[in-house]
Amino acid sequence: MTKRHVSLPESAEATLRGFVDEVDDRLTTAGDDPDALADAVTETVVDLHGDRDAYESWQNGEHVSPVEEARLQNFDPRNATLESEYYAEKDEEQYARSKPLQWLWRQFDNTPLADNVEFALAFREMLAGHLFADVGENVRLFKDISMTYGHNIEIGDNTVVHDDVHLDDRGYLSIGDRASVSDGAHVYTHDHDVVDQTEVTNFRTEIGDDARVTQGALVRAGVRIGENAIVGARSVVQNDVPPHHVAVGMPAKSVKIKPGWESVAESVEDANENRQAERRIEDEFPEEFEAYDEFQRDLSPPDA
Repeated sequence: MTKRHVSLPESAEATLRGFVDEVDDRLTTAGDDPDALADAVTETVVDLHGDRDAYESWQNGEHVSPVEEARLQNFDPRNATLESEYYAEKDEEQYARSKPLQWLWRQFDNTPLADNVEFALAFREMLAGHLFADVGENVRLFKDISMTYGHNIEIGDNTVVHDDVHLDDRGYLSIGDRASVSDGAHVYTHDHDVVDQTEVTNFRTEIGDDARVTQGALVRAGVRIGENAIVGARSVVQNDVPPHHVAVGMPAKSVKIKPGWESVAESVEDANENRQAERRIEDEFPEEFEAYDEFQRDLSPPDA
């Protein structure tokens, strides 16, 4: 085995459980009310950064410098914007609830506690239970995982997502049981049009049970990584990877079947199929919606 059991000292473990349970209670009490969630997140971030005295003094009307006021305001997710806030097709009701939780995720990772592995894993697992569409038991979510919304992600039991992974859930992302996504991997659920990059199509992307997406790999939107499959380091996955296959390269191709799984796996010759279209998610916009083009370019091709 490659791991051993590690535990905190008894007093530190009690502190960990007390803190995680307190934040869990705050978020549970807030429920689906966006303002109540924002209040709970603000209070938690103030405590995480050790700024309770300064924050309460400012709240009580004491004078602070503009820089200090901006810093204290930033604890409240209502005073911040995230990139995903600008996406036209987002579900406004869901986003109003997930934004404070995502803000708490990001702010926690900016504190020294985020480097305390035992503490941080317990905190993120608790927070994922409030933020994700669904999350299993014994998930291990490491530092600096980024996501689009959070509320379009489901993760199964005993799955690990390592440092610096981007989980795009502009569409929908499903990760199965006992799966592993290694450091620096990027998993996408949306694509941009080749001609007009403001035209976005969302998809469902799936990583199956026991699958491994290894270091620095990129998984394109609408791809399915099959059960027990492996994506090699730095690979760019454009097509489905069948169960029990090993896919490597740019673009990734299935190169072999895991030893011992040949009798239940499809052949390498039949692999590398693109089924993205089957997992497309259609977006609906209200009639009065006015799109904003941030580039303001004339994209009419000369041969049109």
